[in-house]
Amino acid sequence: MLVLSRKKSEKIRLGDSIEITVVRVCGNKVRLGIQAPPDVAVVREELQKVERPPAGS
Repeated sequence: MLVLSRKKSEKIRLGDSIEITVVRVCGNKVRLGIQAPPDVAVVREELQKVERPPAGS
């Protein structure tokens, strides 16, 4: 696992098409903005356990 430190407004890129931005840090919570192509599913872990149809279906 790669662990990175970022400040507000700083970004992390995954490959050429996914960008994660630190939108806000408040106490022990971090708000992230994620830009990804429509064919990439972005799902919170607790919701991933719920059966979901694939994107585009």
